[in-house]
Amino acid sequence: MAFLHFDNRFIRELPGDPLTLNQPRQVTAALWSAVTPAPVPHPQLIASSAEVAALLGISLDDLQKPEWVAALSGNRLLTGMSPFATCYGGHQFGNWAGQLGDGRAISLGELIHNDQRWELQLKGAGVTPYSRRGDGKAVLRSSIREFLCSEAMFHLGVPTTRALSLVLTGEQIWRDMFYDGNPQQEPGAIVCRVAPSFIRFGHFQLPAMRGELDLLNKLIDFTIDRDFPHLAAEPAEQRRALWFSEICITTAKLMVEWTRVGFVHGVMNTDNMSVLGLTIDYGPYGWVDNFDLNWTPNTTDAEGLRYCFGRQPAIARWNLQRLAEALGTVMTDHAILAEGLAQFEQVFTQGMNTMLAAKLGWQQWQESDVALTERLFTLLEQAEVDMTLFFRQLAELDLNAPDPASLRSSFYRDDLYHQHQPEFQQWLSDYAQRVLSEERLPEDRAARMNQVNPVYVLRNYLAQQVIDAAEQGDYQPISELLDVLRQPYTEQAGKEAYAQKRPDWARHKPGCSMLSCSS
Repeated sequence: MAFLHFDNRFIRELPGDPLTLNQPRQVTAALWSAVTPAPVPHPQLIASSAEVAALLGISLDDLQKPEWVAALSGNRLLTGMSPFATCYGGHQFGNWAGQLGDGRAISLGELIHNDQRWELQLKGAGVTPYSRRGDGKAVLRSSIREFLCSEAMFHLGVPTTRALSLVLTGEQIWRDMFYDGNPQQEPGAIVCRVAPSFIRFGHFQLPAMRGELDLLNKLIDFTIDRDFPHLAAEPAEQRRALWFSEICITTAKLMVEWTRVGFVHGVMNTDNMSVLGLTIDYGPYGWVDNFDLNWTPNTTDAEGLRYCFGRQPAIARWNLQRLAEALGTVMTDHAILAEGLAQFEQVFTQGMNTMLAAKLGWQQWQESDVALTERLFTLLEQAEVDMTLFFRQLAELDLNAPDPASLRSSFYRDDLYHQHQPEFQQWLSDYAQRVLSEERLPEDRAARMNQVNPVYVLRNYLAQQVIDAAEQGDYQPISELLDVLRQPYTEQAGKEAYAQKRPDWARHKPGCSMLSCSS
């Protein structure tokens, strides 16, 4: 097995919890606690990502070895690993929740390979001081969803944490999936997720709220030095200004990417926001099937719709404001924080315009396009049209004879297709004129559109089918689905079943349209 170089700067350079008592409690004046993963009875590696293993300098053969399976299940530590859980707070559904922390995530250490830093983190490996009333475990269904989505998002080109492995633990875990008083036993599992950093907005909020300003200053300087080294040479105040501005910019770009592919996170609390602009914490997420700006996959949010599809950019901006308030406790010039927030608005608006032009096959965005796209979104919503299928089919539209019939298979209901056919006919005619009005001939329009409009996304019903198979002991569909998702923009022969719109049976099926934060 190849030598692994663990650096572990976070716990080496930042204040840690002096207590080693591993039970839920308030941890003050510290950013991490030493934690040992809980051993599991019968670990079994059931899926892995070759691409992530390569990033870490680990072969797939190594991952299959008993020592690696043991490490990825929390049963042993490899040389250099030093497990810990981090302390942070956050706003949950708009309300300050106090200390949260890594309640079911335990980092094994920071691995250096090819001059790149990768933190390895086990999700579902047992209780930490931040578990509150939880058991620190995760079940198979949520672990499959996190494993698949981490890799699916990467191949879609969306900034994300990654997933190295999925291990079945051999345990049965009690979970009340919909918090309705009907708990059931489910198979336990652990995902090893990987990122350059798992630092969140909430890491800065908690010391700010507690008045632990020296701790906050240490964390800010550490984060810039380790995770934003290109800013390290700047003067101190300027360095912090540029750093916050960069967080705002990468967050804005992330919101554009989520919108482009129709991804809904489901629980955009400030403790689920990465300072690197990565998608982090895959819980009750989902992909939009029929286009609906008000859709959320999270049953907890079904009434308030705080984190629905159309509100995600505004929530990201709200979360950045909360981060700015925390940083403002130690940054004297608050104007630079306001400038960073303004950067979010500018980058998001420009990014959305560029993205929409690309999805629609235009060379560049024009102000007059606002009305045309708004008309489209209204029609897609009213007529219950599948977002992913519509944009793929639009690329093949005959611009000289635009016909709604060529898009019919993207409609969920025939009656709504017929009802809105005249409006779609008019919109398609106006769209065709818009494309043909550009200076350059649009011969490559379809190819350009297909580079940004996926044919395969991790639809909830696809994930649920894989989960159903895995709960019956068949793990091959996990790898089969992941293999399709590796090439989301290319039509793959024999894989047509993965590119179908949501079937009727999945419209209201638990796990397909209704999800919770339960893991």
